[in-house]
Amino acid sequence: MGGHRYIAVEGPIGVGKTRLARRLADAFQWQLVEEMPDANPFLERFYEEPGRSALATQLQFLLDRYRQQRTLAATRDGRGVVADYLFAKDQIFAEMNLTGPELALYREVAALMTDPIPTPDLVIYLEARPEVLLRRLRKRNREFERRISEQYLDALIEAYRRFFHEYTDASVLVVNCSAIDFVEQGSDLADLIREIRGVRQGVQHYIPLGSQ
Repeated sequence: MGGHRYIAVEGPIGVGKTRLARRLADAFQWQLVEEMPDANPFLERFYEEPGRSALATQLQFLLDRYRQQRTLAATRDGRGVVADYLFAKDQIFAEMNLTGPELALYREVAALMTDPIPTPDLVIYLEARPEVLLRRLRKRNREFERRISEQYLDALIEAYRRFFHEYTDASVLVVNCSAIDFVEQGSDLADLIREIRGVRQGVQHYIPLGSQ
């Protein structure tokens, strides 16, 4: 695997992070780590009233992810790991959805989390056009996700791009997946795995033939 023993799959909502992480963990016979966003009791309320529930939603995600990463650090047994999120991405949503004193409080709480957590060797950053994300969200048909607009997805895509433009903690493989399906098409997954095996340091871009 080119030295990669911990891979995090990232990208905006609806891009297919969890499905790809599951397939990669199965292909490599590695441990799978999933963030389970549906377990956040504030999430549905956030989509109904973002201004009133954003801070609670974000702090719950921060605490859940931190606890999960600390558990991972304490229990890793030498097997490789595939996660369907990058812990550092929490700040993307905090900076999008919080302002003023609420953002300051979030940062104060985050600063208290000083125990070391595992850093991925490789981040697979999935990109897709907003209309593709919206179509995929509608297809999976979660009630609260029906309130997500294309405008919100536009802003989220841009926030992810800014974040990964400055991210240097691990190698990054940027993958355009607007027109491919790594889960349904075995050949797409096989091509991606070959690309993963060849990743070295820094940022690399992978545009599958189906995405052109």
